[in-house]
Amino acid sequence: MEESQNVVNELFEIVREISGFPECRNTSKKLYCNLLRRVKLLSPLFEELKDSEAGLDEEEIRVLLSLKVALESAKGLLRSVNEGSKLFQALQKENIVKQFHDVTEQIEQALNDISYDKLNISEEVQEQIELVHTQLKRAKDRMDSPDLQLYMDLYSAQNEKDPDPSILRRLSEKLQLRTINDLKKESLALHEMVLSCGGDPGDWLEQMSVLLKKLKDSVLTENTGADTSENDKIFVKNRSPVIPDDFRCPISLELMKDPVIVSTGQTYERTCIQKWLDAGHKTCPKTQQTLLHSALTPNYVLKSLISQWCESNGIELPKNQGSCKNKKSGSSVSDCDRAAIDALLQKLSNGNPEEQRAAAGEFRLLAKRNADNRVCIAEAGAIPLLVELLSSPDPRTQEHAVTALLNLSINETNKGNIVNAGAIPDIVDVLKTGSMEARENAAATLFSLSVVDEYKVAIGAAGAIPALIDLLCQGSPRGKKDAATAIFNLSIYQGNKVRAVRAGIVVPLMRLLKDAGGGMVDEALAIMAILASHHEGKVAIGHAEPIPVLIDVIRTGSPRNRENAAAVLWSLCMGDVQRLKTLKDLGAEEALKELSENGTDRAKRKAGNLLEIMNRTAEADAGDST
Repeated sequence: MEESQNVVNELFEIVREISGFPECRNTSKKLYCNLLRRVKLLSPLFEELKDSEAGLDEEEIRVLLSLKVALESAKGLLRSVNEGSKLFQALQKENIVKQFHDVTEQIEQALNDISYDKLNISEEVQEQIELVHTQLKRAKDRMDSPDLQLYMDLYSAQNEKDPDPSILRRLSEKLQLRTINDLKKESLALHEMVLSCGGDPGDWLEQMSVLLKKLKDSVLTENTGADTSENDKIFVKNRSPVIPDDFRCPISLELMKDPVIVSTGQTYERTCIQKWLDAGHKTCPKTQQTLLHSALTPNYVLKSLISQWCESNGIELPKNQGSCKNKKSGSSVSDCDRAAIDALLQKLSNGNPEEQRAAAGEFRLLAKRNADNRVCIAEAGAIPLLVELLSSPDPRTQEHAVTALLNLSINETNKGNIVNAGAIPDIVDVLKTGSMEARENAAATLFSLSVVDEYKVAIGAAGAIPALIDLLCQGSPRGKKDAATAIFNLSIYQGNKVRAVRAGIVVPLMRLLKDAGGGMVDEALAIMAILASHHEGKVAIGHAEPIPVLIDVIRTGSPRNRENAAAVLWSLCMGDVQRLKTLKDLGAEEALKELSENGTDRAKRKAGNLLEIMNRTAEADAGDST
């Protein structure tokens, strides 16, 4: 008993540690994020085992120990990718991809050996772990296609004495080595690698050092560094920097110092556009559209970018204000962003409706821009104010507020802050009554929040599911996908399956399933498969007579859709002799036989079980007739 609890506790701690890893910004971002997300989803399994008083037998402990080894490997790989040299990872991309593939295969194999019926876990958790298992199986069979442009650029940068500047620019962007500070961190990472290999790094260090020097020269020349050192500034100060077009006022064509936004969304230098308005003009100088109002909204994001560019070029600007630090991670948000957040908070809490709308729009942009802003905005206390604006009678303000909360919810801690501010009922109201864009973003926000299991219950109880079904029927293609993703995630919780079925989801799912050109077949089948595991879902799906459509999917669909179609058929037909006869009458045997040989592992099991039951039923009928 003690040994099993120790293993479970260790697994719980490993997943908790991995869940705290930050966002990754390098060429392995997709692999990193996918593995990190899947490991996080294993957390409920260890939480339930941790709380369970039942002991585990030797075989179960052995399986969990192999899973522990796999997760330790995942933790080491994720940490090395996040903290290691970006240049090294780019040059060793194939090896990095193989490491992710091996770790994925290791975790998948360990999960494959788990006997869920022996573990004291809920049906919801079992379903979630099986979904993760399926994702891992697909991932290990699917290798990322190589980034040919990156390989070509690296080859040119390494082998040409003076590479084309555009190649170095692309590498700086791709490798997230845009500033001198980025390059200093990269240099430190290389130094750590030298220490870790005992001072004998081999030929690769010289290659990367030369490449790092070329990138640094490029960054200085292009003036993209926001944190350029004094010596670097002297280097660029005497050059004649070309002002980026986006930084020039469309009226004066001069560098903007105080950029403001007019109602058409265009940005101008404040003094220039004010003179234009004072002269009696009612139109936007650039687009000639009629201005809805004459309010000028500070463009804090652009002002921050201009300030960074000017600093790197030694151009004087008004003195910097304040600073904002992420107390947890130690990372900093730019001075201008902190000033922007403070000013926007004042408008959000005390401004008139137009100022509140503009401030919510700015928060929407700032929260989208980077992870540090999301932390800073939350710590400044903006979330409760944005939640209040969800009830605004102005559709645009409401849209800005819900989208700002969506962007803020990317941060895991902010999810709790948003829910604790009482946002869920208000987000559901936006989902029911807002503009189409607001409804779609409300659906995406609910999906983001529902990643936390306990919030699935609260979201379902707030009446979100009928509103999501409405969006599934009426939304744009993006809105339908947002709604479907939210419904699927919410339906992992058993009580929400009942809510979805009673809200009439089966009819629109069947409509989407039959519309092959609508682009929603994947989502419809995935939701149907998870609902069919519940008795009420099975009954409602059966009434819709889906068997002919499901057989067609098994014959012609993608591997994932064939698997889900077989799962739905299996749920419908188990213990139902009439439906098994219908399968046989519709010629399903051949399609199921082919699936049992060539489908995914789960599809093979479901198809094999169906064939076995169909044969038994046929034999029983033959016995009765004699």
